[in-house]
Amino acid sequence: MIVRARAPFRLGLAGGGTDVSPYMDEYGGAVLNATIASHAWVTLRSGGSEVVLESADTGLSARYPATGSPMPRDGVLDLVKAVHDRIVREFHHGRPLPLTIQTYSEAPPGSGLGSSSTLVVALIQAYEELLKLPLGEYDIARLAFQIEREDMALAGGRQDQYAAAFGGFNFMEFTAGERVIVNPLRIKPDTVRELEARMLVCFTGVSRESARIIEDQRSNVLAGVQKSIDAMHNLKANAVAMKEALLHGDLDGMAEVLREGWQSKRAMAAGISNSHIEELWDIAAESGAYAGKVSGAGGGGFMMFFCPLEKKPTIISRLEARGCRVAAVVFTAEGANAWSVR
Repeated sequence: MIVRARAPFRLGLAGGGTDVSPYMDEYGGAVLNATIASHAWVTLRSGGSEVVLESADTGLSARYPATGSPMPRDGVLDLVKAVHDRIVREFHHGRPLPLTIQTYSEAPPGSGLGSSSTLVVALIQAYEELLKLPLGEYDIARLAFQIEREDMALAGGRQDQYAAAFGGFNFMEFTAGERVIVNPLRIKPDTVRELEARMLVCFTGVSRESARIIEDQRSNVLAGVQKSIDAMHNLKANAVAMKEALLHGDLDGMAEVLREGWQSKRAMAAGISNSHIEELWDIAAESGAYAGKVSGAGGGGFMMFFCPLEKKPTIISRLEARGCRVAAVVFTAEGANAWSVR
């Protein structure tokens, strides 16, 4: 039996960082994000006597006897192993589950698009189809969060898993006790098309700073650093303001919120911005961009820009001359899904 699954990456439009503990636990968080037509892919092939792992984008692979016991964590596709081990333990009664697990990500790790979480969601969605598990979007997102943050102790927030599972434009609310409410937004098609006309994303380089930035953010809240806490309060308010602007089709208002949000995000922790990011923003602004921010924790990854459609060729040309990969934005309303291959 062959099962295939995919899940979309997301752009964080406002509120990113307020979905991270301990801020979320004490004050509650709010995030507005949207999924784009770029995906993490998974193929499961049943049969044999081993668990075979293959990553098409990294070239890494590994194989282990299918015993039902946890596979070793040795730095080779450990996140994929963690998903398989959790599924075997929780949904397969610890019995061996021989599979070939093939993955392919259209965005690199550390991109700021939630790539690791999106891959985990796609993996769980594939197992849901293979084993006919009774898992809905909330269940899949919650399980993905537990595997990443608890089983693997990876730093990060909560928005990525829910964005990948649900898809579309979502206003998400986070409160203590792991309570998450996903509010899908009904955006007018003309607004979505105009957003696509005005937006660009630019890959600045893989971020290797995200874990440290998130830990700095956590430490600042625990230590009561008021500048950081006030910045997060502002980001949460930005998410509400972004939602209102988006629902009303006010793209100039969205750009203003984006500008304000980037200023607040810079104040959360050291390393969110750096000289390379500031240089790229200056280049884009000089070429016609009028708003922008980093997607994700910061330090690198993708930047997004608002710009006039007629200015896009110049902005693209100048950013590519600095070695960046620039792409158009195409939104998708579809979340994670899986199907059997006949």
